Amino acid sequence: MQFWAAYVPCESQFKDAVQLTLEQIDVIRRLTEKYHPPLTFCTSAKEIIEAHLNNQLCSLIGVEGGHSLANSLPVLRVLYSLGVRYLTLTSTCNTQWADSSLVDMPGKKPEHGGLTNFGKIIVKEMNRLGMLVDLSHVSIKTMKAALEVSKAPVIFSHSSARALCNSTRNVPDHILAKLGLNGGLVMVNFYSQFLTCRDAATVADAVAHINHIRQVAGVDSVGLGAGYDGINFTPKGLEDVSTYPALFAELISSGQWTIDELKKLAGLNLLRVLKAVEKVRDDMARSGVEPYEDTIAPKYLKGRSNCTSQEPF
Repeated sequence: MQFWAAYVPCESQFKDAVQLTLEQIDVIRRLTEKYHPPLTFCTSAKEIIEAHLNNQLCSLIGVEGGHSLANSLPVLRVLYSLGVRYLTLTSTCNTQWADSSLVDMPGKKPEHGGLTNFGKIIVKEMNRLGMLVDLSHVSIKTMKAALEVSKAPVIFSHSSARALCNSTRNVPDHILAKLGLNGGLVMVNFYSQFLTCRDAATVADAVAHINHIRQVAGVDSVGLGAGYDGINFTPKGLEDVSTYPALFAELISSGQWTIDELKKLAGLNLLRVLKAVEKVRDDMARSGVEPYEDTIAPKYLKGRSNCTSQEPF
């Protein structure tokens, strides 16, 4: 299965972020249709399993950056209806309701101290919809807040271990420990800068991050999120997905992994998390939880708004 990132730049915030996101989703869907049947569109754990049995590769959609919502819960719901199954709460910029990883850099200050009340409502609505909460790119306080609010396991779709490379894009050990209790998942990024904090890395460096996350969070909480569609430097020997056998050969030769554990790493952990997210959705539906109708408080907009009519009706 392959998640395609419907990513739009932070410069589109308060401008045309929603339109650009829809255009990215259109590209993903057209790409999938063009290469069907080997490539097939999937939106659930059941469809992923069925596709695998039919020797097909699943296309799934993730939206990378909460600015794509334009502070609108209805937009979030529409994105879900179009097949989006994860939302990264921030990209490389703060939203009006969540701090990004940039605020953890030296000399930077948080804008919100994690998630605002509206940000917490967005996480709750994602739980209600059955959408994966993705914490790659967010600040440590945003990670902690999302883990406290979410009723479902969360993911880091493309992050690595901060203990091995001190990048704000990586996950610190105390969050990894909380993630293990949450039942969530870190999908290891192969960008050399996140593995070694340098432009060069090796297969062994990727393996070190996988093993560290396994040690701290548990074998059920580690997966693969290479990020090949958006990184500049890859480890030597891990240039693209065709080199995955080299990664698994390295893990097998270590003697620390069983075949069943390697299956978890390869995809079963993500399937488990997706099933758990779908169960939370179904449980909330049975409990009669209604769609959240909250709007963001004007004070967080600081006088900014999208370039649209304020009174359209």
